[in-house]
Amino acid sequence: MRKRTRALLGSLAAAAFVAFAPSGASADTYWQCVPFARLISGIQIFGDAWTWWKQAAGKYETGFQPRAGAVLCFKPTQRMRLGHVAVVSQVLTDRVVQITHANWSPIEGSRGKVEKDVTLIDVSAQGDWSQVKVWYDPNRDLGGSTYSTHGFIYPDSSARMIADSGVSRVQNGAIAMAQSAAGQLATAVRPGQGPMSLLSQAADSTDRIGALIAAATGGGNDRSK
Repeated sequence: MRKRTRALLGSLAAAAFVAFAPSGASADTYWQCVPFARLISGIQIFGDAWTWWKQAAGKYETGFQPRAGAVLCFKPTQRMRLGHVAVVSQVLTDRVVQITHANWSPIEGSRGKVEKDVTLIDVSAQGDWSQVKVWYDPNRDLGGSTYSTHGFIYPDSSARMIADSGVSRVQNGAIAMAQSAAGQLATAVRPGQGPMSLLSQAADSTDRIGALIAAATGGGNDRSK
């Protein structure tokens, strides 16, 4: 019975992951950086990451200082030929920000994963964010490489509305799917008892469920993997 409870709790976690993804995504979705950045920033630019900076000209404001919600455009490298885009989650200091992006670090041996609120620092001589170092999960620290960037693309009011609408739909979906999974768990393990009551008593479940609820309601600050 205990093993079955844990398996169903794992299904609940998977359901919440699916709910945080856009429509049609699944728990094993391979995220590319471009569609993910477009989803959470609302900036409507399409094509490979290295083309975003030129495409933004005349369409969005651009600059060389970070703002929350802005997209940082990385220049291509020999190993990263399509470039990269990442969304600024929070500005911490004049040289340190947090970013949320996809398909950067291999997580548990796999690429195409989302990393939420990870560190990026400006190491440029002029303090213009033209050279940066990025958190690399296998190191549990900043990576050893320095990356050149074009600068930041700032979302306009329309982009912010698109992003806010997407986040709202995602959060509502996460709550609905978590409740549905909790109901299935209650029926399978202890028929007749309310799902939230059961979840609060399930062995080893407190932290996991608390994190799911906090994330679904926008109160969590855990980094996605």
